[in-house]
Amino acid sequence: MTRRLLLAVLAAASIGTARAEDFATFRVMSPPLALDLARAALEACRQRGFQIAVAVVDRFGVTQVVLRDTLAGAHTPDTAAAKARAAVSFRTSTEELSAATQAGQVNSAIRHIPGYVFLGGGVPVESAGSIVGGVGVSGAPGGAEDDACARAGISAVEDRLAF
Repeated sequence: MTRRLLLAVLAAASIGTARAEDFATFRVMSPPLALDLARAALEACRQRGFQIAVAVVDRFGVTQVVLRDTLAGAHTPDTAAAKARAAVSFRTSTEELSAATQAGQVNSAIRHIPGYVFLGGGVPVESAGSIVGGVGVSGAPGGAEDDACARAGISAVEDRLAF
């Protein structure tokens, strides 16, 4: 009986041995950093005369922050989050994805994935070569303007992204 118990304990211990290569180490933006990025993007669009919504997602596409300016359309918060999610998921700006997913292009079918928007305004946020989140802007007159505001938000916190 004692021998069987000892063998069971040893077997259980060998099964549960954790190894460093069994885990991934990664960084994500803190909520204060995500909020500051969103505020900076919102302000950049305000200075250009645009009422927008901005969303910041973590590296997995989960929303951390959403801000909507007073007169921004009702659709803009969801659209901003969907742009940010697309930028993180596909690891490129939605401005680039917009062109690459037009009708007739090899990747055009990804436009039909629910919860993702492939119009300019979504930008991955990188730190030390790794994506740590994404920002999406919706409501400016066109994807290029949304993209510019998103990038202005990233630039405003760039010093905090470097490590």
